Amino acid sequence: MIVRNLEEARKTDRMVTAANGNWDSTRLSLADDGGNCSFHITRIFAGTETHIHYKHHFEAVYCMEGEGEVETLADGKVWPIKPGDIYILDQHDEHLLRATKTLHLACVFTPGLTGNEDHREDGSYAPAGED
Repeated sequence: MIVRNLEEARKTDRMVTAANGNWDSTRLSLADDGGNCSFHITRIFAGTETHIHYKHHFEAVYCMEGEGEVETLADGKVWPIKPGDIYILDQHDEHLLRATKTLHLACVFTPGLTGNEDHREDGSYAPAGED
């Protein structure tokens, strides 16, 4: 069994901050923990817009706190995000995530992340096993 505490994990290398400063993410469960997914608590900071395109990962995102919106770039649809909402990137949707109030999100990735990923220029994370 693995038991971790969010605040304690934020003091370790499990806390990753985006190079652009838009977000931070505490990776509570990672691929090397033995599961087929990873689980993160991510904060998207108020007043930011982040381009994301997970070409190699399925992601489900549950909003616990804050307000914002997600826009899919293929069709320009915009969905408001508030506590209690989930959005699922089941089509590897290229999107923009905007926070009007800092978003606190619970995120599950399949396959699981290794820990230190940051968005590449195209908004994606590298596929598993690629640097």
